[in-house]
Amino acid sequence: MKLDNSISAVVTGGASGLGAATAAMLAAQGVKVAILDLNEEVGKAHAAAIGARFFPCDVTHSASIDAALDDAQKAHGIARIAVNCAGIAIGKRTARRDRDSGEITIHDLASFEQVVAINLIGTFAVLSRAAAAMMTLPPLEGGERGVIVNTSSVAAEDGQIGQVAYSASKGGVAAMTLPVARDLAKDGIRVMAIMPGLFETPMFAGLPDEARQALEAGVPFPSRLGRPDEYAMLVKQICENQMLNGSFIRLDGAIRLPPR
Repeated sequence: MKLDNSISAVVTGGASGLGAATAAMLAAQGVKVAILDLNEEVGKAHAAAIGARFFPCDVTHSASIDAALDDAQKAHGIARIAVNCAGIAIGKRTARRDRDSGEITIHDLASFEQVVAINLIGTFAVLSRAAAAMMTLPPLEGGERGVIVNTSSVAAEDGQIGQVAYSASKGGVAAMTLPVARDLAKDGIRVMAIMPGLFETPMFAGLPDEARQALEAGVPFPSRLGRPDEYAMLVKQICENQMLNGSFIRLDGAIRLPPR
């Protein structure tokens, strides 16, 4: 798919981090970009800075998704590109014994369900609606109608202590890549997932220097946190390379996460 002003895109979680970098990359190529996010203040500011449009969206609510996609379609037409970056992470163990009291606590279902609802179900809710709209578009050269890029994580394969909810959600994103790609293949819609390693995102923004340096030292090469624009570079390649379909790609500097 050639990226230019004949193409429109939606990016969830596009107000910050990986999503913001992706929205900026697409806009720089001339693509008409719609940023979907809960953070209205930051989202509007970023949209204005890159020449995009912002639409408030809660990926855990169907009505919010429908409204955001409808508004984006009215502004830019049906999106041929959908990138799902909206997500959260928490740190809780499955069960834990207090060293002092011996009291045992278990992972509460509410927080587990919230992570899965945003990271996995929210991703599917957006991609399924985006795909249905893409099906109505005329095919481009080679029969392609659209491309969907979802965000998994290396935690899907290397989940650490306390990452059970996050790893389960991101593992689900990776696992559904092939069946969704197969579902949509006859309509010329490609589906890929990216598994980022340790990236400079709001999740790491508050880390003290010592903790950051320790994380960077664990990345074989380059020994640093990934930059959001490097994630966006891979999104660009996925959009442009028609043979990339039905798989997930680790983007991690060869890191394999230790247990903790």
